[in-house]
Amino acid sequence: MRSKDFLSIDQLTPDELAGLLERAAELKQHPSSANGLLAHRAIALMFQKPSLRTRVSFEVAAYQLGGHCLYLSPAEVGLGEREAASDIGRVLSRYVDGLVARTFFHDDVEALAAAATVPVINGLSDRSHPCQILADLLTIRERFGRLDGLTLAYVGDGNNVARSLIEAAPLASFRLQIASPEGYEPDASAVAAARLADANIVVGNDPIAAVMDADVIYTDAWFSMGQEAEREARAAVFPPFRVDRALVERAPDRAIVMHCLPAHRGEEITDEVLEGTHSVVFDQAENRLHAQKALLAELLGGAG
Repeated sequence: MRSKDFLSIDQLTPDELAGLLERAAELKQHPSSANGLLAHRAIALMFQKPSLRTRVSFEVAAYQLGGHCLYLSPAEVGLGEREAASDIGRVLSRYVDGLVARTFFHDDVEALAAAATVPVINGLSDRSHPCQILADLLTIRERFGRLDGLTLAYVGDGNNVARSLIEAAPLASFRLQIASPEGYEPDASAVAAARLADANIVVGNDPIAAVMDADVIYTDAWFSMGQEAEREARAAVFPPFRVDRALVERAPDRAIVMHCLPAHRGEEITDEVLEGTHSVVFDQAENRLHAQKALLAELLGGAG
């Protein structure tokens, strides 16, 4: 990779993205092939938000590659309150070989990366969720054997996951059809940038139109951590965008259903769909491990 860091999908080239996915697939099929690759490497996990998949997948990935993770809770770090992001990045660079940050604000991830001399990985921010999208694309590739030419429908809030899918569209050459309630569409500048890169992206407010010819139906929670105050307002406008059996039946039979979890069952997705034959949600969750192993191997495997 050209950059020492992994902060967003759009920093990758098409070849870099394809290479990460290929390496993830190889490590999934042959998990022992990279044993010891990160021997004596230490990775700090600095999380402002609690996590299941991000924390466990990175800890297990590092362990299986021979490395070690240190978990730093909000109380221990106080990012932006007790200590500036730039100071944290400089200090941790003296101790560890890499840093995974899960923050409320993307600016903090960028400040950490600018100050750090070791690789910084964005484990989630308000703008981007690039590690999740690596796992998503790996899952889609496993199911269909390719990414190019497929149609992905995203139904719901135009959040950080939606933005990262938008950034991935021109790199992997899939068509992206987004349906969000009015006022909750994804960032217009991200859509414009992807279209300038020849992405085929449609943004609208009709979930049925979005899924009609979709190979993939993707949804996410209607509100993210830190948006709890908006729950009541969102609950009034999002129900027509619920992924239920009626919506899935408007898509082709081949369509798979994805959700990055955690799911609010009965809100953005029904139990029937989440547990149904179209769902690959738990394959998607498993693939966080394999995608993260590929990312760590790429960024840290040749260090030191």
